[in-house]
Amino acid sequence: MEPTVCPWCHMEIVWDEELGPEEECPYCHNELKGYRTLNINIGDEENDEAEDDIYDLDDATDTEQTTDLSALWGDEVELKLPELRTLTKYADEGNDLIQYEQGVQKQLDHQEEVPECPNCREFMILAGTQAATQDTFTPVTNAVSGEGALLPSPFTVLTYICSGCFQVQYSLSEDDRLRLIQNLSAQK
Repeated sequence: MEPTVCPWCHMEIVWDEELGPEEECPYCHNELKGYRTLNINIGDEENDEAEDDIYDLDDATDTEQTTDLSALWGDEVELKLPELRTLTKYADEGNDLIQYEQGVQKQLDHQEEVPECPNCREFMILAGTQAATQDTFTPVTNAVSGEGALLPSPFTVLTYICSGCFQVQYSLSEDDRLRLIQNLSAQK
């Protein structure tokens, strides 16, 4: 029987003719059938072939490829990615998540803005507004004009809640965004 070279440790393997080739190298114990090779025949320099034709793709062979990670790595790889959506744990408690998703969609249809959650990329629901007053907010001085507040109170903050992971995000209301832009673009 013809000797074989292990593609992992490069040791020559001589198989027993009665038993035949094994699936694992007797030296490094790596799987021999899992190793992927690509054979490329390089043309002779004596030929007048163009440099583009050096690699003969017709002779390139690819042994049986598999995309199944469990076949390649066995039980070592956990194929499940960690879940970002907190919502899935409520499905186990008997809640009707289909009805929930339909309710979320109806609510999103009535929103002017539909931001994406930075945590899980689900759409966020506008839950309400909060007013920042002089009692609850201390403004920073406007460095552009040198006088007054950067964003004087009162102003309104929109509160969004993620429909998947329930993270909360705040955004300045449309009118107050315009006020902030005007304050920062004012010339001294």
